[in-house]
Amino acid sequence: MPTTHTNPAAEETAHTVAIDLGGTHLRAALVSSDGAVIKRVRTATPAGDPAPTILVDLMREMADGAPCRRAVVGLPGMVDHEEEVLLKAPNLPQAWIPFLSDSWLTARSGLAVSLANDADLAAVGEAAFGAGQGFGDVVYVTISTGIGAGIVVGNRLMRGRRSGGEIGHTILSRSALAAGEPATVEELGSGTSIERRAKAAGIAERGAAFADLVRSGHPEAMNVWTKAIESAAMGIVNLCWLVSPEVVVIGGGVGMNGDLVLPVVSRFIAANGPQVGPISVVNAGLGDDAGLVGAAVWWHAVGRLD
Repeated sequence: MPTTHTNPAAEETAHTVAIDLGGTHLRAALVSSDGAVIKRVRTATPAGDPAPTILVDLMREMADGAPCRRAVVGLPGMVDHEEEVLLKAPNLPQAWIPFLSDSWLTARSGLAVSLANDADLAAVGEAAFGAGQGFGDVVYVTISTGIGAGIVVGNRLMRGRRSGGEIGHTILSRSALAAGEPATVEELGSGTSIERRAKAAGIAERGAAFADLVRSGHPEAMNVWTKAIESAAMGIVNLCWLVSPEVVVIGGGVGMNGDLVLPVVSRFIAANGPQVGPISVVNAGLGDDAGLVGAAVWWHAVGRLD
C-alpha cells in the first residue's frame, strides 16, 4: 500500500478506531494518538452473520463525533499487507474471510482501514506504550492457548508482504515430527499443551488454578509446567538468534505468570542465546489492551504514514 502523507499537526490530535476480532468475542475502542483508550465496547462475535457488518457498525459508533479518519482491525490470522486482505484465520467464521479487506471495510465505514495480525498489533502497542518503551528492538511473545510473536525494530514492525512472526509453528523436535507427535513450539509449550499434559497426569486444575498448583510445589504439576515453559523458552531463544532484541516482552494467559515464566526464559536465553549484549525479559505492561493501544501507532509502524 502507498504511504499516506498528512498534516503532522493534525496527526498529533487524530484518533484511531481499534478493533480486536476474535472467534468468540470482539472488542472495539477509540484510542488517541498517545495511546489512551477514550471509549470501548466488548460484545460476542456474531459468527452466524453472513458478513462482518458488525465491524462497520462499531467503527462508525466509535468514530462518531471524534477527530478520527483511520481504523485498525486486529485479526487472529495471516494478513497480506500488500493487498490488505486476510488470508486465513481458522478461528473466525470462514464466510467472513472474503469480506475482511481494507477496501470492503473502508467503503462501508468511511474510514481508512488497515488490517493487522493480532500479535503484530500487540507488539507495536507494547513497544510504543508498554513494557518495550525505551528499547529500540523489541520482541513480543504471547504464550496462551497458542504461541505467537511480533517483532518491532526501530519503531517499525518487521514484516514482509505477509504477516509473520509465527514462532509457535516452528519445529523443535525432528524425531517427534517424524513420528506424528507434538513437535512445534506451540504444540509443546502453549496453554493447550499444558492442559493436555495435565489431563494425562490426572490433574483436574486448569488455568490460574493449575499455575497455583505449580507454585504450591505439586510434583506432577511442576513437571508438566516445566516441560511446557522450557519448550516455549527454546522457541524464544531461536527467535532471539534471528533478531538479537534488546528486550523480550511476554504476554498471554500463561506468559503473564511472570514468577513461573520469566526466570526460565531468561535462563535459556543466557545459556543458549546470542551473547552480544543483555536481553531483558519482562512481562507485558498493557495486558489485553496491547492490541487496542497499538492501533494508535500502527500506521506509522508499518510505514503507511511518515
